[in-house]
Amino acid sequence: MSKKMLIDAGHPEETRVVVLDGGRVEEFDYESSAKRQLRGNIYLAQVTRVEPSLQAAFVEYGGNRHGFLAFNEIHPDYYKIPDADRKALLEEEQAAHSKAAREEDDEPAADGENAEAGEDADDNGEESPRPRARSGPSRRYKIQEVIKRRQLLLVQVVKEERGNKGAALTTYLSLAGRYGVLMPNTARGGGISRKITSATDRKRLRKIVDEFDVPDGMGLIVRTAGAKRTKTEIKRDYESLMKLWTQIRERTLTSVAPCLIHEEDNLVKRAIRDLYDKDVESVQVEGDEAYREAKDFIRMLMPSHAKKVQPYKGHQPLFLRHGAEQQLEQIYNPTVTLKSGGYLVINQTEALVAIDVNSGRSTRERNIEATALKTNLEAAEEACRQFRLRDLAGLLVIDFIDMEEAKNNRAVEKKMRDCLKRDRARVQSSKISSFGLMELSRQRRRANLLDGSHEACPTCKGRGILRSVESSALHVLRRIEEAGVKGTSAVIRVSTASDVALYMLNEKRPHLNAIGERYGMRVMVSADPDRTPPDCEIEVIESRRAEDAPTPVEEAPIIEDEPDIVEDIDEEDVEETADADAEQESAKPKRRRRRGRRGGKAAAERSGEDESTDETGESEAEAEAEAEADAETDADAEASDDRDDGDADADGERAKKRRRRGRRGGRGRRSGARNEAEPEGMRVVDPESESEAVSEAEASEPAE
Repeated sequence: MSKKMLIDAGHPEETRVVVLDGGRVEEFDYESSAKRQLRGNIYLAQVTRVEPSLQAAFVEYGGNRHGFLAFNEIHPDYYKIPDADRKALLEEEQAAHSKAAREEDDEPAADGENAEAGEDADDNGEESPRPRARSGPSRRYKIQEVIKRRQLLLVQVVKEERGNKGAALTTYLSLAGRYGVLMPNTARGGGISRKITSATDRKRLRKIVDEFDVPDGMGLIVRTAGAKRTKTEIKRDYESLMKLWTQIRERTLTSVAPCLIHEEDNLVKRAIRDLYDKDVESVQVEGDEAYREAKDFIRMLMPSHAKKVQPYKGHQPLFLRHGAEQQLEQIYNPTVTLKSGGYLVINQTEALVAIDVNSGRSTRERNIEATALKTNLEAAEEACRQFRLRDLAGLLVIDFIDMEEAKNNRAVEKKMRDCLKRDRARVQSSKISSFGLMELSRQRRRANLLDGSHEACPTCKGRGILRSVESSALHVLRRIEEAGVKGTSAVIRVSTASDVALYMLNEKRPHLNAIGERYGMRVMVSADPDRTPPDCEIEVIESRRAEDAPTPVEEAPIIEDEPDIVEDIDEEDVEETADADAEQESAKPKRRRRRGRRGGKAAAERSGEDESTDETGESEAEAEAEAEADAETDADAEASDDRDDGDADADGERAKKRRRRGRRGGRGRRSGARNEAEPEGMRVVDPESESEAVSEAEASEPAE
C-alpha cells in the first residue's frame, strides 16, 4: 500500500506529524509550544549535590528541576583521580567493549525474535550512547570519592521531566544522524543496529565503518535506515555529525554553566530524519515556514527526494482531508474498538499501563475458544499500534481472554513479536502467564500524549472521581469537632463547597448546634464556589480567653449490673439493723437469696446455719420466711398509722410504698398465682421497688 506523510504546522501552538498506510494512521508524533522536548538536548551543567546513599549526583542544567545523574552514567574522564589510574581505567573499559562487539558480530539478531531487547542502537535516532553492561572498573570507586560539588559536566537528557521527577541525565553523549549515530566519548569503536538481521548487510556495513577514520574514544553506529545505503551516503552523514560535534566543543569552551549547548532538532526535521523512508510516496506540509524547513532539510540529506515534499493549499484542513483527524480523536478515548466487535480498555498510571481485552459483540465463531483466539490476535495487533500512537511506555500489562489450548497462546505471543518489530522503541516482552497476562517493558521516546496535551483536573485532582456531598459533609463536621476539642476558639467560620454547605445547613443543622453547645463555640458555615468536595477551611474569628473556657461536665456513672447493686444494698441494710430479732435476721437473707440467687450463702454464714439439701427442711424455712415477711408488713402498717396524720402527701406516698411492698412480699398469699407461673429461682427483681422496700423498712424501725 502507498504511504503518505502529513505535517500539520498551520497553528504555531502545536505541530503534528502522521504517517498513513492505506488510509490508516500507523505513526504519530506531535510537539507543543507550551512544552518543548528536552530529550536529546546537551547542556553544560554543574554538580549541586552528591548523594552517597543513592550513588548519584544532582546537577543544575537549566531545567525546571535538578537533573538526576547516576554514577554509572558518568564518564571516567570526569573522575578526580590520577592520570595513570584514569588511563588504566579507560583501557580496561575499551577492552571490555571490544569483546562485547565481537560477540555481537558473531551472533546477530535472528528473524522472529524481538531485536529491540537490550540493543545498543534502536531505530528512533535516540540510540543509547553507552553499553548496557558497564563492568568492573567504575565499581572500584564511590561517587563521593571521584565527583565533587560545583564540578562542571557536559550532560545529555535521556528522560524527560515528569511530575515531581527531574530529568535523567548522562555524560555519554550521542548525536543522531540520518543513517548513523555518533558517540563522541565512548570506548566502543562502532557497531551495527541489531535490527539489521541480514548477515550480508552487516558484514558490508562493518567494512564501511572500519574504513572511516574514527578517532580513538569515539564510536559510530549504523542505523536501520542505512542498511541499504551506499558508502558515499553513510560517509556524508558521518562527516556532518563530526562537524556538529566540533561546534558543540567550541561552544562549550565559551559557555558558563548552566547553559544549553545543543538543542535537538524540531519535530519537522526529526520526522523527516526518523519516519521518512523510500516507501513514502509524498510528504504534504501545511504551513509555509514548516514547508521551507522540510524542503531544505531533505535537500541536505537526500537531494534526489526533495521533489516529494509538497505544500498543501487545500480549502479543508490537511488531516481532515485525508481522514486522519477522526482517527487521532480516538487516541484520547480509553476504549478502542476492534473490527470483530471486541474492544480494548486502556488505563494509564505514572509507571504502569493496564490493557484489558474484551470480546464484546464478537459472536461469529463456532465456539468460545475460537472467539477468544480471534479476539486476542486482533487485540495484539491493535495494542502494538496504540503503543506507537500514544507512546505508552514503562510497564505494560495486557490481560488477554483466557484460552485453554497452549498453541493458541503461542500464536498470540508470535503475533505480538511480529507487530513489535515495527516499533522504534526498545521493547521487552514475556510469555502469557497462567492468568492470561502478558508483561512488556517499553522505552519512552517522547512525552506522553496525555501529559503534553492535558492538564490535571482541578476538580478531581487527576483521579477521575469526586467525593459525594454526604461524605464530604461528614468530613467537614469531623474537622469542626476537632477544632472544638482544642478549646481555643469561640467563633469559627467554615468555608466549603456550595453543595456541601447547603447540605450541612439543611440536613446537619442539629449536629452543628450540638457541637456548638458541647464546646461553647459558635460555628458559621459559608459557601465557597471555588472549592471542591471535601476541601474546607476553618478560620478562627474569635479566640476564647482562658477564663471563658467551659467547665467539663461530669457524666453520671453507668450501672451495668443492677441486680448486684441491689444485693449490696440489701446486705448493707441487714448489717445496719443489728437490733432486729435473730430469727427475722436470718429469714431475710434467705428470702433475698431466693430472689437474687447470690446472697443466700452469705446470709447463711452470718446466721450460723448450715445449708441443707433436704427438700423438707428447705420448704419449712421458706414458709417461716413468708410468715416473718407478713408480720413485718403488718408492723409497718401499724407504725405508719401512729404517725402524724397532717402530712397527707408523705402518708400517701408511704401507703403506696406499702402496697407495692405487699404485692412483692406476699408471695404465698397475694401473688400466689403469679408465683406459680414463674419457675423457681427465675423471679424478676425490680431494683427500684427493692430500694423502696429497704427505705420503708428503715422508716418502720423507730415505731417498733
